[in-house]
Amino acid sequence: MTDIIVVEDNMEMAGLLCDFINAEGYSTAHFTSGEDALSFFEKETTRLVILDVMLPGLDGFGVCRKIRESSNTPIIIVSAKTEKNDKLNGLILGADDYIEKPYDIDILLAKIKGIFARRYNSEIISDGSLKLNKSKRTVYKGEKSIDLNQKEFDLLCLLMENSGKTLSKDMIFNKIWGFDSFSEPQTLTVHIKWLRQKIEDDPKKPAHILTVWGVGYRYDP
Repeated sequence: MTDIIVVEDNMEMAGLLCDFINAEGYSTAHFTSGEDALSFFEKETTRLVILDVMLPGLDGFGVCRKIRESSNTPIIIVSAKTEKNDKLNGLILGADDYIEKPYDIDILLAKIKGIFARRYNSEIISDGSLKLNKSKRTVYKGEKSIDLNQKEFDLLCLLMENSGKTLSKDMIFNKIWGFDSFSEPQTLTVHIKWLRQKIEDDPKKPAHILTVWGVGYRYDP
């Protein structure tokens, strides 16, 4: 898992930013193009994206749009494009914040810490019927413990963290099994079936893990 992806084509600026972020205890990965960042994002679990707009090839707005098609991972746009329309465009596309360059590093770090505190400090995901503890890797349905294997747990955690959002089959498979996995994509279907048998009242008529035909799956609380 990588805490923060930094997408910035200015090597000096990116290096300084990563140094400051790493000093706060976060892990980083740096990319100079939107295409490379997206390729990494599809394969690795990432908690935050810091995104420049003016990139070679696919620009930051395009990267933001692609991420929001499959994930609610927080995005902070950091850009020299300071016009109101640019800011509105970034926020409408799904960015959580839009910071103008040059920026105060202390303010950016404070925003990063705030996002992590709000989004990730809680180890418990609960929707009323299921309670998942990420650190203990336990799942309870009411008072009953649900026994899940490693991949079942990771799959359920991913779906619950993105509750209400449709995730594509490719995105789910790459996140759970890895882009270079030797497993067959059909294994995702099998694991979805196993999960439904364990958490649904009626696995043949699932109320939580829903199939979105032609796309993938969605978790509804």
